[in-house]
Amino acid sequence: MQLLRLLSPPVQAAQLADELSVSLRTIYRDIDSLRSAGAIIDGAAGFGYSLVEDTAMPPMLFNVDETEALVLGLREVIEVGDPVLADAARNALAKLAASLPDRLSRQMQNSVLSAKRFHARPTISIDVSVLRMAARNEQAVHIYYADAKGAQTDRTIWPLSLVFMDQTLMLLAKCQMRQGFRAFRADRITQLETTDQSFRPHRTSLLRDFLAELQAHDSAEQAKK
Repeated sequence: MQLLRLLSPPVQAAQLADELSVSLRTIYRDIDSLRSAGAIIDGAAGFGYSLVEDTAMPPMLFNVDETEALVLGLREVIEVGDPVLADAARNALAKLAASLPDRLSRQMQNSVLSAKRFHARPTISIDVSVLRMAARNEQAVHIYYADAKGAQTDRTIWPLSLVFMDQTLMLLAKCQMRQGFRAFRADRITQLETTDQSFRPHRTSLLRDFLAELQAHDSAEQAKK
């Protein structure tokens, strides 16, 4: 079902078989099963399939501006996210299109808003999805970090949040070596490994304190101008 949402119709059975690493016979049987379950799929073997109505996705009621805001946000994630996050945004976009009434779905496909980044971001060598998972699980991470001059340090941190800045991705964390809040550039983290150390349930409160500290610093800098 997700491939039928994602791929441009009509989707050939051979393409589905290749994507799912199964036989053509399995695809034909699965299409029949989906139809029996209520999915309205147009087409036949040799002609390709089109998902006419996706009964697995409940209809969502958004107005035009809300729909375009969602499309813009997801397209921005596709542009700036790591591969795992970008794929998640593509899947979410396909599910959104499948869940909307026909009129809004057509408007979504022809949205006047889009997102495009023209400045190349620094290459990130680590798997950012590991950092996201560690932050969600409130699990300490050991990182190897290079500063602006290339000097390497290693430290254990509590990952609190990832912030997509204009030019780079920043990791907000509680540094155990410095016993304070620090912001790390993701492209300067050369290695990382999760640990068994948990800092649950402190992530939310620590992040709130970190953001308050940043806000106070920003206000102080503005007062100097």
